[in-house]
Amino acid sequence: MRAIVVRQFGGPEVLRLEELPDPKPGPSDIVVRVRAAGVNPVDTYIRTGAHAVKPALPYVPGSDGAGEIESVGPDVKELGVGDRVYIAAFDRTGRTGTYAERTICSSAQAHRLPARVSFPQGAALGVPYATAYRALFQRAAARPAETVLVHGATGGVGTAAVQIAHAHGMRVFGTGGTDAGLKLVRVQGADLVVSHRDANYLDAIMRATGGRGVDVILEMAAHVNLDKDLSLLAPRGRVVVIGNRGRVEIDARQAMGRDAAILGMTLFNATDAELLSIHAALIAGLENGTLNPIVAREMPLADAARAHQAVMEPGALGKIVLVS
Repeated sequence: MRAIVVRQFGGPEVLRLEELPDPKPGPSDIVVRVRAAGVNPVDTYIRTGAHAVKPALPYVPGSDGAGEIESVGPDVKELGVGDRVYIAAFDRTGRTGTYAERTICSSAQAHRLPARVSFPQGAALGVPYATAYRALFQRAAARPAETVLVHGATGGVGTAAVQIAHAHGMRVFGTGGTDAGLKLVRVQGADLVVSHRDANYLDAIMRATGGRGVDVILEMAAHVNLDKDLSLLAPRGRVVVIGNRGRVEIDARQAMGRDAAILGMTLFNATDAELLSIHAALIAGLENGTLNPIVAREMPLADAARAHQAVMEPGALGKIVLVS
């Protein structure tokens, strides 16, 4: 089979297309013919060797994917050959790599993909939607009728968060940097969209809340926005830091006066029970049509290096997937 292999940490050029043996399932494993693989920013951090999780070399990148099951181990009962599934294998082992024509994963890392959802859409689920759901409910404990600001709403996690929060009866605000991005966020269910390029966009958010502030902020760029976020919070507001690329100075008094909380998160810390809850909710949303993953670009597997460059470009809309 063809697969992207990383034999040394470094820039996008270390992603090489190679021929590898087809995987064989262990007792509780499944082998999936991958039709689409999701490309996430975290994939690029792992590729450089700078991420906290550093897989043993060589490795096949990728934790998100979708396709059909080709074979199963004898202990697998709930899934069978031919089933359409999406893979969410963002774990600590680095064993599963979806940048390949076939991949192996445990049955717990594969979830049924409703017929209405395409394989590229399925490949857009694992990291972005699980991150958005965990940030909203398992970290921020967001509730219907609360106001949620998705600060950076145009990417994979951002659009997922807007859809999920809207479906759960929250008032949703979203920021973006382009007209196309703001239009996309509005279509996904945001009640207010503002450009972070506008000098007075923070004032516009506060006016929309009548001066009270927002209850929850999902933050994709804490190194830029965290100090400003604290000034936007309502009493007992919560900021969940989803993305950060450097150090930031904050005025802690902004948090003190509001009894506010700054919450970090990563999917690596999710327990098995939390992951089970996350994917049960996501599958329900896919089945009833409230969740519709946005695929921005489909690129050939051989273009993985170019995809890694594209996913880090400012203003990327939706999810980039590799198809094979």
